[in-house]
Parts: sequence; C-alpha cells; structure tokens
Amino acid sequence: MANSIMRLGLRSVINLEKSAGVMFLPSVKIQHKLIHTKPTCNGSVCHLEDRPRHVKRESREITELPHSSLRRCYSKQHGRPEIDRRKQPDSESDSDSDTECKGLDRSEFWRRKMRTVHNILDVDKDGLISYNDFLLFAERFKSLGHLDAKQAKEFTDIIKMTWEQQWGTIDPYNFVTVEQYLEDMHHVLNDKTLKKKAHRWLPYLFKAVDADRSGYISVREFKLFFECLGLTSEHAAVAFAGIDVNGDGKVSLKEFVQLGKEFFHTEDETRVSKMFWGPLTDV
Repeated sequence: MANSIMRLGLRSVINLEKSAGVMFLPSVKIQHKLIHTKPTCNGSVCHLEDRPRHVKRESREITELPHSSLRRCYSKQHGRPEIDRRKQPDSESDSDSDTECKGLDRSEFWRRKMRTVHNILDVDKDGLISYNDFLLFAERFKSLGHLDAKQAKEFTDIIKMTWEQQWGTIDPYNFVTVEQYLEDMHHVLNDKTLKKKAHRWLPYLFKAVDADRSGYISVREFKLFFECLGLTSEHAAVAFAGIDVNGDGKVSLKEFVQLGKEFFHTEDETRVSKMFWGPLTDV
C-alpha cells in the first residue's frame, strides 16, 4: 500500500513538472512580446496593445500639420532642418559663426533693402522664395521678347546656377524665408567668390528691357523693368529721376549693373542706388 502511494506521488510530481515546463514556454513568448508592446491593466486583468498610444498620437499630429508649417520645417536642402541648412565653417569660433549667420553687424537700413528684394523675388507672394519664384521672375523678363534665344537660355542657366550656389538643391520643399534671405545675403557679401557671382544676372535684366538695343535704358524702358518687378510706372519714374544723376535721360549697362550691385553692398543711406529696386519696404 505504501509503495503504491509512493509510486502515485512520484507520477504526480513528474506530471506536475511536465505541466510546469509546458506553461513556462508560453510565458517566455509573452515576456518577449512585452519588449515590443505596451501592457494595459485594469485591476487584475492585463492585455497587450500592438502600438503604444503615444506613438499613435504623435503620428496623428504629424499628419495633421498644415502645409505652411511643413514648408517651414525644411530649408536650403531637402530633408535638412532649417538650423543646419548651411555647412558650418571649419573654424569653431562662436563669434564668427554668430556674426555670419545673424548679420549682427548690418544696419536696419540694409535689412530693409534686403527685405524689399525678398518681396520682389517672392513672385507668388506666399512669403517665401522658391526656385519656382525664380523661374517666374526670369520668365517675366524673357516674355518681353527682347532677348534672343541664346541670351534667354543663358539667363535661365544663370538663374538656376545662382539658386543652387546660394540656396542649394532644387526641390519642392526648399524655401527661403525673409530672415534666411538676410542671413544668406550677409554671408554672400562676406565671401569674395560668392560676391562676384551673386549678381551675374543683372546684365540680362538690362538687355531684356533695352527694347531698341541701344545699350541704354530710357525712362520708358525703365518702366518695363519695374513692371517686371511687379511695381508701378509711377514708382519707376521716381526711381529713374533719382538714379539718372547727370540728367541725360538714360542709364547705360555699366551704370545699371553698378547700381544693382551697390544696392546690396552699401549701407550708405545717401546713395541713389537705394532706389534701384523701388520703394523700400516698411515691414
């Protein structure tokens, strides 16, 4: 009798160990799943969610971003955050970098001039400059019909090259805000190489409005220039009277290019070049 009880007890112990072994395996799988999922418990009952709730909420917030907010997330190069849109100089000097990026040594007068040009280049008036704005800007001048086929192609190529050298890649998410434009123009004017190349398109603006191809621009032709800038004939007449210093009623190619460059370079408020791109913005 005692032996029978002992055998029965031993068999029960073995069966219990087998059951424990079988139960242990699923528990490993469950523990493994816990690594990748989030348990939710209600009293003594718990269940596993396939995705953490905070991930789902963050995903919903991203998809609901307005288009304008999404555009502000990218600049200079597609997929790169705005703060890292230009390669930093090799020098680790914080003061040099801050001055270059923020334009701290530029006057408010100069900043007004740059905001004025930004507004002109923002052809579709959405508050941002894109490569498409550049193309629309160039098309206004080419549509006057005063550039031959070769000049028109050169103008388009230079516009494209200027964009790529100053603002990087051409894609739908590369936009330039007003403040970015100020920072970048400050950087360009402090770089001798970029400074020489920055305004190579100015001669093509002149040739596009030089209707009679005389090598000079009259007040009538200057009005065409302002029309392409999106400004009025009245603005053109006032500006032309200011920049026609000798009063001969015409502006040469050399004078035109010099005035256009000087507008960007000088902070002297007495220079007539301040009128080159029309009335300065007050914004």
